[in-house]
Amino acid sequence: MAPAATQHHHRSTTKQSQKTFKSRHATKSSLKELAKGKVESFERGSRKTPHQQVMSKFDRRNRAKQLRIAKDQEHARTTTLFAGKDGAPRIVAVIPLCGDVSTAAAVRSLNSSLDVEVEVPDAGWIRAEVERFKQKVQYLVVKRDLLASLDACRIADFVVFVLSCEEEVDHEGELILKAVESQGISNCFTVVQNLDSIEPAKRRPQVAASLKSYMAHWLPTTERVFSLDSRQESSNLVRSLCTTTPKGVRWREQRSYMFIEDIAWQGGKSAVTEDGAGEVVLTGVVRGQGLKADRLIQVGDWGDFQVEKITDAKLDTRKRGKDDSMVLDSEQGNVLETPTEEQDGLAELAPEETIMDDVTNYAASVAPSDRKGVLLDDHHYFSDDEEATAPARPKRLPKGTSKYQSAWFIDDVSDSGSDLEEFEEEFPEHVRKETFDPADGLEGLDLNGRTATEGGPSEYPQSEMFLDPSPDQEAEEIAAYRKSRKNEAEEDLEFPDEIELHPNVTARERLIRYRGLKSLRASVWETEEDKPYEPEDWARLLEISDYKKAATRIVREAWAGGVKPGTRVNIHLRGVPLSYQHSQSRPVAVFSLLRHEHKRTACNYSILLNSEYPSPIKSKTELIVQCGPRRMIINPLFSQAGNTANDVHKFDRYLHPGRSAIATFIGPMIWGSVPVLYFERSVSMDDSNVVPSTGSLQLIATGTSLPPSLSRVIAKRIILTGHPMKINKRIVTVRYMFFSDGDVKWFKSLPLWTRRGRSGFIKESLGTHGYFKATFDGKINPMDAVAVSMYKRVWPRPAKAWQP
Repeated sequence: MAPAATQHHHRSTTKQSQKTFKSRHATKSSLKELAKGKVESFERGSRKTPHQQVMSKFDRRNRAKQLRIAKDQEHARTTTLFAGKDGAPRIVAVIPLCGDVSTAAAVRSLNSSLDVEVEVPDAGWIRAEVERFKQKVQYLVVKRDLLASLDACRIADFVVFVLSCEEEVDHEGELILKAVESQGISNCFTVVQNLDSIEPAKRRPQVAASLKSYMAHWLPTTERVFSLDSRQESSNLVRSLCTTTPKGVRWREQRSYMFIEDIAWQGGKSAVTEDGAGEVVLTGVVRGQGLKADRLIQVGDWGDFQVEKITDAKLDTRKRGKDDSMVLDSEQGNVLETPTEEQDGLAELAPEETIMDDVTNYAASVAPSDRKGVLLDDHHYFSDDEEATAPARPKRLPKGTSKYQSAWFIDDVSDSGSDLEEFEEEFPEHVRKETFDPADGLEGLDLNGRTATEGGPSEYPQSEMFLDPSPDQEAEEIAAYRKSRKNEAEEDLEFPDEIELHPNVTARERLIRYRGLKSLRASVWETEEDKPYEPEDWARLLEISDYKKAATRIVREAWAGGVKPGTRVNIHLRGVPLSYQHSQSRPVAVFSLLRHEHKRTACNYSILLNSEYPSPIKSKTELIVQCGPRRMIINPLFSQAGNTANDVHKFDRYLHPGRSAIATFIGPMIWGSVPVLYFERSVSMDDSNVVPSTGSLQLIATGTSLPPSLSRVIAKRIILTGHPMKINKRIVTVRYMFFSDGDVKWFKSLPLWTRRGRSGFIKESLGTHGYFKATFDGKINPMDAVAVSMYKRVWPRPAKAWQP
């Protein structure tokens, strides 16, 4: 019998599995899953900074420990400010954004959620004792007013915005929200009133979500919207107010400040006179840095005052009265600090004796009668002995011409030859990459080898005799030419800085203060020429040689000494006008100024005009500016931002919507980078003689304070344009730029340029009507315009105090 057939099969051990992917070739999703959410701060094996590269492992651990301890100390300092029976209250500003909401009702809802019974006024402040969290909360109840909201949020630890479930946030509400966010805001929360009145009930979460989405657009940190109709949500909000550590505002925390709870006039109301001044006592809790008696105190919109003394003002342990007012222990509290001999004075300018020696030592070159031509950079050209002393201009010669052979060429050879040597001026590499305007000088010319603009063949032979046109014919031609060129803010965009001279006006008299610059960004500005025109007190303003070093020293000086934050004190001020006792209407804050912040200097603030603003703003337009604790009325000069080698910046006649610039004026000094708000008064035409109220202010721009400087030159540029009448290769006859032979000779040294990047110079005057012949570095287009740039220094105007 044959054996049974067996089935053949491979052993399983011979099967090999594919290799797995190596980790460095893994996909992003697999690496992300492998990391399990762990994120490394920097790449493994590398270090963040060059300082870490030279630090050992022990030093890096020690440094991390020091940073952790410093952060813990800062957190402890912030939290201990509110701890204890005598701890400072948490200031909460309640801001309405809609017309049908009530801030007083919102505060009542928050208090009733924790069974706190306190009488709440329609506008003012109250102090509530929250026993559950062992904290004191000070509510600032604010009406729907822009400046009142700004004043309250400027000193608040927390800001609560009140929304409506029926009405949308209108233009005034958005104005308040935008202004509060721009000046710097601490922790903020959002509440809504009457949410339970929405029917059907399923629409309520949709309304709350819509309000949250709206607030997140302005304040991205908004996590939820609390309903004041819910007792649970109201108590949760109060819990957050009592337990959250406020993040504060940087510029505010660098100074000492406090909210004024009480104002006492020592002389009483019977001593009020029109021009009288007396002593006033301000009561509040010190916040921020330590309060020093040597520093000046700014009280709201009243101004700056000196401190007489600082006394203790602890609250009485007795129960409150019916009026819910706090009773002081006694009129004579313990004196905590008195001013020393180093107390800051109220002088805004330097003494006159320090500048009397040099006030009349002007340079001899500034006298207009001694000049024979315009100033170009730091030289005056074309004096009487010009022909005798002027150096010989190098000739243009064919290639290979020796020095001996050059003596046989009387003048320049013809421009038509192709064997002339072409010379290009060398420019740094970084200059070539930047974009410049031809009006700025050498930077805007044909540096990158662009194709030359070709002109048509000349219709006029070079030897044609020039004849002056008749006066009537010339006047008609000028009018027709200017009408064809352009027909004040719209023209500034198309023809910036361009002006037109009247034919009957002498240009050298009209433009006596103007000078020429070969380069706006590199030419040296001769400051001695500006001495006769500078403001009267310009030399007495505060000048800071090294701003960064001085600012660091001044800010650190405020860290040590003074009355400890969290102490309730009485500040006795002297020299306060008694007429101010009737102007206590909004929440008033006290800010202790840093050293030198009362002195006046040339302030520079950045400004960014809102893109929604309908029209451009002209320089020197009156604006209300708020910078930190101050409000002022200014007429700023707008100039281009950025750093230049010669510290010369072009003056802007208009600031167009969506653009930024630097606003310069003479005002009080302020240290650090502080947010700036710009407001404009909106007055109707019928009531133009009436002083507008604070409700008529419109936020038009924002910015930041920059280092002040007296050496920053704001140069106003004007451009005179002429028409190329005749073109013969590189020789061009120009008209309508000047209108007399004397003007051509006066401005002969200034370089010419065209809008298409050609440069040239005035060769000679033709006739007596201002026509002249010019030579350019290439053929110009007949449609091009010949122009010349001139500059003069403009001076900032002083600011005035804001009086609401």
